[in-house]
Amino acid sequence: MKRSLGKMSKKSRVLGMHRKTLSVAAQLREFKVGSRVVIDQQARYSGMPHPRYRGRSGVILATRGKAYEVEIRDGRMKKVLIVPSVHLAAQKAGAPKQQAAKVSQ
Repeated sequence: MKRSLGKMSKKSRVLGMHRKTLSVAAQLREFKVGSRVVIDQQARYSGMPHPRYRGRSGVILATRGKAYEVEIRDGRMKKVLIVPSVHLAAQKAGAPKQQAAKVSQ
C-alpha cells in the first residue's frame, strides 16, 4: 500500500521536533495589534499554518480568540492567516521587511 503524502510528510526535521520544547512563556506570549511578527512553526500541530508560510513576516491585524490574524504578502497578493501565539515570534528591529516580487511587464 502506498504511504500517505500529506502536508506534514517528512517535516519533523524542519520543525525541529527532536530539539525544540514548548514552554509556558511561549504559549502565553502576547502581541499588540500592528506589531511585526515572523511565522515560526513549533513542534505542535494545533493551529499550525501550512509549512509554505514558514519564516514569512507579517503584521498583526487583530486577535481572534487566543489566536492572531496575521497579514502576509504572497507575491502581489495579501493573505490573512489565523495563527496561535505559539507559532509566532516578534520580528527583530533591524530585520529587513519582506519585499514583494516585482514582475516586469
